[in-house]
Amino acid sequence: MTEDQEKQDNKTITAETDVVKGVTKKKRGKKKRLVLRGQAHILATYNNTIVTLTDQTGNVLVTCSAGQVGFKGPKKSTPYAAGIVVKTALERVRDYGLKEVEVFVKGVGVGREAAIRALYANGLNLVSIKDVTPVPHNGCRPPRPRRV
Repeated sequence: MTEDQEKQDNKTITAETDVVKGVTKKKRGKKKRLVLRGQAHILATYNNTIVTLTDQTGNVLVTCSAGQVGFKGPKKSTPYAAGIVVKTALERVRDYGLKEVEVFVKGVGVGREAAIRALYANGLNLVSIKDVTPVPHNGCRPPRPRRV
């Protein structure tokens, strides 16, 4: 036998032993579940805009940010970047079949309104829009009086 034939025989032997041992090496792709109604969490800061699409219980389906899409520096916080972020996130979530979302907006950035408009413009039905920006009740402790 030549060396090539011996190598092929060794491969077949190892393959047969795997079958005999009951080890199967099939990889199965992750099955995407169907989510018709979910939540859209928009975090709009002064520096970035992050969109996270979840199911009703809050399990994350897709997340996308302006930096991830390709914007750098001060362009990340623009309304245009927010629209592109939403469009990219919705392209990724198409497999889940998402139709309706409840929108939760957090932050004070300029991408807030643009992200909501982009959700509607890209074919999602907005059930509700809620502002969940944290507001301090009494704020931080003030500095001590200055001694001169």
